[in-house]
Amino acid sequence: MANAKEEFLSMVKNQSVLCAEISYQDCWQHEPGSKHSLPVTYTEEEYNAFIESLDFEYDDGYGGQELFGTIWYTDGTWADRGEYDGSEWWQHHICPVVPKSLLGF
Repeated sequence: MANAKEEFLSMVKNQSVLCAEISYQDCWQHEPGSKHSLPVTYTEEEYNAFIESLDFEYDDGYGGQELFGTIWYTDGTWADRGEYDGSEWWQHHICPVVPKSLLGF
């Protein structure tokens, strides 16, 4: 089991968050899941409410993916959820440098 709030806070440590969208769906139930959004223009109060809305446990072990989402950072990078063979994780992405051959030099 994992806690979505703890994972989020660990992922954004030392980063400035632009916005985020995270959803949860129990892979063993067919009931609608929950969606948690943090808009670009968030206030401190909205940020704190968003963080508290993520304070739940989910099964990050064998089975289907349960936690989905994207975090956008103010430096132009982002993180999203990955899943393979029952394992889930956050992955931070940095836009690759455009090769000189594509810049017309």
